[in-house]
Amino acid sequence: MSARASTSNLLTVPIQLLGDWSYGEAALRVLTRVRAVNLGKLRLLSDRQPAKLLIENHHQGPPAVWLHRDQPQAASIILNVGAADWCKTAYQFGHELGHVFANSWQFSAKPRLPTQWLEEALVETFSIHGLRLLADNWERSPPFADDQAFAGAIRKYRVDLLRPDKPDSSAGSSENAASWLHTNREQLEAGQPVSRGPAIQGILAVYESDRACIEDIGALNRWPERSSLPIDAYLARWKRSCTEIGAGGALPSRLEQLFGLA
Repeated sequence: MSARASTSNLLTVPIQLLGDWSYGEAALRVLTRVRAVNLGKLRLLSDRQPAKLLIENHHQGPPAVWLHRDQPQAASIILNVGAADWCKTAYQFGHELGHVFANSWQFSAKPRLPTQWLEEALVETFSIHGLRLLADNWERSPPFADDQAFAGAIRKYRVDLLRPDKPDSSAGSSENAASWLHTNREQLEAGQPVSRGPAIQGILAVYESDRACIEDIGALNRWPERSSLPIDAYLARWKRSCTEIGAGGALPSRLEQLFGLA
């Protein structure tokens, strides 16, 4: 059943702030800008888009999409950011917005093995790609008066996420994505922690070379099995879903090549 409003989409549905926001109006301005740069100029084709975004700030626990039965047409995003920490706000929101874009916001959208790792890599890269767009946009037209220089802080934050010596999941690596998957596939499919640097670097190159292919994220997870399918079947089902909603279908094909599955 579609949750998509007939005259709106993920780019235009209202945002409602919940929780502890020290600078609520400013936060809403930044969140709206982040959404605009991440989704602008993309066709939003999913038939499962929410009618509202609820964005709640907590001061404990990780950011997440809260899957709930209450307000079934609203996607609920939880962040954990400090006052006016716009870089972290943009990064966390970009990642969780990516999950909503990938149709992972309704109560039935619980993560499933063995291929949940791919959605995580796709939306992490979606957020990192969006930080570059945000920095450029902020420099041209800052959301706050005379704040063009903050674009530099956004760029530094993004570079730090991709530093090769960084131990977290976005770190760079000289290993290519196909070798990385071959080495780590068993751990990934078991839901064990694995540094996703090569996957993110490879997906980022795809996004940067063909922004339009990002539209295909809107065709993800529109089938009952969701990520419980093995990756080969998951990518095949994603291609079919792209055809069903009129998306181009280039991204799953590019990922097959990237990960040595073609």
